[in-house]
Amino acid sequence: MAKYEWLDEYLLSKPGCIKDYKAEWEWFRYLVGGKMFAATCQPGPQYKAYDCRELLQLKCEPLLAEALRNEYADIIPGFYMDKQNWNSIYLDGEVPDDVLRNLCDRSYELVFSKLTKKVRGEILERSR
Repeated sequence: MAKYEWLDEYLLSKPGCIKDYKAEWEWFRYLVGGKMFAATCQPGPQYKAYDCRELLQLKCEPLLAEALRNEYADIIPGFYMDKQNWNSIYLDGEVPDDVLRNLCDRSYELVFSKLTKKVRGEILERSR
């Protein structure tokens, strides 16, 4: 993640964000209200198409996800995720920082907005 050194801190700055490690997946996950909005992983050599490159998984609206894949070679359908609603971004790639920040924000908002009103309120109250 050397190219995007700010990424971990940025994701953790989101209200209610908790980071954990899912050992059976070998993924670092970023959760809000118990729901994943981002994750990092590095597919092994058995996944030849990914060339052992580190990936960031982010939730995205389907039409935007497809448009981003067409615009940036380093944004691809989600690895091991619903490919309509998740994108993977190569973390050694050429996606501009401002675009990646915006995608992180969108992913967080998509997941946060689906939480119950009560859970959203509790998260916002704790983050004040």
